[in-house]
Amino acid sequence: PKMPGQDTAARAYSCCFSQGKKLSDALRISAYVFSTGLLMFTALVNSASWFMQNITLGNFWQTAWLKFYDYMEGAEWTIFLIGAALVPALAFWGFNGILLVADITGKPTFITRYRIQLGKNDPVDTKKLRKAIYTALGNQLFISFPMLVPMFYIMKWWDNTFSKELPTFQWFLVEISIFTVVEEILFYYTHRLVHHPVLYKHIHKKHHEWTAPIGVVSIYAHPIEHIISNTLPVMTGPMIMGSHIVSISAWFSIALLTTSISHCGYHLPLLPSPEFHDFHHLKFNQCYGVLGVLDFLHGTDKMFRQTKAFERHKVLLSLTPLSESIPEPPKKDE
Repeated sequence: PKMPGQDTAARAYSCCFSQGKKLSDALRISAYVFSTGLLMFTALVNSASWFMQNITLGNFWQTAWLKFYDYMEGAEWTIFLIGAALVPALAFWGFNGILLVADITGKPTFITRYRIQLGKNDPVDTKKLRKAIYTALGNQLFISFPMLVPMFYIMKWWDNTFSKELPTFQWFLVEISIFTVVEEILFYYTHRLVHHPVLYKHIHKKHHEWTAPIGVVSIYAHPIEHIISNTLPVMTGPMIMGSHIVSISAWFSIALLTTSISHCGYHLPLLPSPEFHDFHHLKFNQCYGVLGVLDFLHGTDKMFRQTKAFERHKVLLSLTPLSESIPEPPKKDE
């Protein structure tokens, strides 16, 4: 005869065995996918690196850098200011200048038809816009640029930033990857910090005045937030790595363009999806990060994953707006 509890123990064992097998299978599949992806990525990077470094662009950029360095007569502070401040600022305002034309005039329709929050900023409130532009300029001139002074001396200490030999394209890709991870970690946690009720009321609320953001709003923030959440996460990676000024210039430009795209309010073809951060401005307590990795681990994207916005969170590869191909469900009162 069976002892009391034998059936229960057998069922528990069977359940544990089944769960263990599922976990083992999942880990095996994950390891296979990861290793295959890693091999393909490594092969792609090596091929691209060889081409970029040895065929055309490697020699072109190296020659261009040496000519620029000689023209500036090795004036390191001036070179640093141009690379770390002027070039990224031109990238930011050049890109946002195009978006501002669309925000203000509603044209060209090639841009405005890709609006995420339909009916919002159509056209943009000019009074709010002026305030956003003045704040963004103030943050750049009186916070971002002065913060470059201590960064300059840290980079001088590394004694690599103004080297006459450019980093290889492969090393540049490694640096960009590290910069991105560092930014994701620092931005996610500092962003969640300023969402604390005490700090939100006095600091972060300013940025969230825009529930439907536009590109220039990416650096429309309280000065304290601009330091700890906007600027330091981007600056820290290059300071840790002792990067070349060309790498720094490219990274700062990429970071400013990326955050502008995240805030622009338009899901444009071939550009990274801004749905993730746009949803954050709409709901406030979701999607704190840049890549979304830490949001997934912390569960701060659960609501987002249940929405049509999550289905639209991909690179648009056609000319049909995703708001048309994946529309919001009709409201209950309609």
